[in-house]
Amino acid sequence: MPNAPKIITPESGRPGARVTGAYLQPLLDVVTARGISLPTLAIAAGLAERALSPCPESLAAADYVHLLTIAAELGDDPHLGLHVGESVKLGTYTAYGLMLLSCQNFGQVLQQTLRYEGLAHDLGKSDLQVDGATARYQWHSHFPEASRHLADSVFAGIRVFGNWLSGVPLPPVPIAFRHTAPDDCSEYLRLFGTMPVFGAAINSASFDAALLSWPVPNADVGMYPVLQQHAERLLKEKMRAQSGGGVTSQVRAAILANLAQDKARLPLIARDLGLTQRTLQRKLAGANSSFQQVLDQTRHDLAKEYLHQSQLNLADIAFLLGYQEQSAFNHAFKSWFGVSPGSYREHSVNPARLVRHGI
Repeated sequence: MPNAPKIITPESGRPGARVTGAYLQPLLDVVTARGISLPTLAIAAGLAERALSPCPESLAAADYVHLLTIAAELGDDPHLGLHVGESVKLGTYTAYGLMLLSCQNFGQVLQQTLRYEGLAHDLGKSDLQVDGATARYQWHSHFPEASRHLADSVFAGIRVFGNWLSGVPLPPVPIAFRHTAPDDCSEYLRLFGTMPVFGAAINSASFDAALLSWPVPNADVGMYPVLQQHAERLLKEKMRAQSGGGVTSQVRAAILANLAQDKARLPLIARDLGLTQRTLQRKLAGANSSFQQVLDQTRHDLAKEYLHQSQLNLADIAFLLGYQEQSAFNHAFKSWFGVSPGSYREHSVNPARLVRHGI
C-alpha cells in the first residue's frame, strides 16, 4: 500500500482553502467502485481512519489534492482525474450548481462560474477571454505542483456537466494542459473527442464564441434571481469567515451552506470547521454567543429576505431554512416577529402596518 509523505501542504494553496463534501464525493465514488475502502484511502493519505467515512462536510483543499494522487496509486488508475471528473453530478457544484440550471445560456453559465466556483472548492480560479469569434476558458490552479489528476478532473467535470446542461454532447474543442502527456492518452480522446495539447503555458479550452449564446434547455429562469441572491450571500459569508471574521462568522457561513440540506446541526458544523463540539461551544461562548443563537439569527435574517421573494411559497422557505415541517417555521417566525409568515408577507407591501407590530 502506498504511504508516501505528503508533498502538498496547506501552504501550497491558500490558507484555509477547502473543498465541499459534495465536490469530494465523486472521488470517493470512483475509489469505492474500484474496491478500495475509504478507511484504506484515508490512512494511505495520512488522514484519520474515519476522515472520509462518512463523507465530511468539507475537507482541506491540500488534502483533496493529495487524495487524488494516492487514489490513483491505490487504484492503479493513470487516468483517475478524468474518471473523477466524469463522475460529477448536479449536486457536485453545491449551491451554484443549482443556479446554473436557471441560466438562460452558456455565456451566463460561465459568468456565474467565474464568480461562484469558490462555493464548491478553493482549488483554483477560472477566467474567460473573448476575442472576436473565439472564446477561451482558462483555469488557474492554486496548487501548481499538484499531479495532473487535479486539472484533468476539473476539465473532465466541466465537459460532463456542460453536456448535461445542453442536453446533447458539446462539440469537441481544443484543450491545453500544463502537465506533460502520460504514456497512454486514449482516455483524453474518448472523453474530450480530441487530443489535448500537453506542456502548454496554461490550462485552457478554446471554442467558438457563438457557443456562449447556446440556450440551456428547460432552464428555470424565474428562479435565477433567488438562487443568485442566495449564492451571493453564501459567497460573502465565506469571504468574511476566511478573512478572519471570527468564530461566529465561520459558524454562520457553515450554517448557511448547510441549512437547505437539514445539516445545520452542532456536530456537523463542528466537524465542518475541524473542531470538537466542546471546543466550538467554548469558542462561541468566548464570543458571547452560542450555536443556537447563531442558527436562530441566521434563520431570522433569511426568513425576512425570502418572504420578499414572491416566487417562493412558504413551504419552499421552510425548506431553505432547514425546517422539516412548515408548522415549525411558522412557530419560529411568530416567536421572532409576533406575526405569522403569511401575515408578514401580506402586509409587507404596507410597511407602516408592520411598524405597528414592531418589525
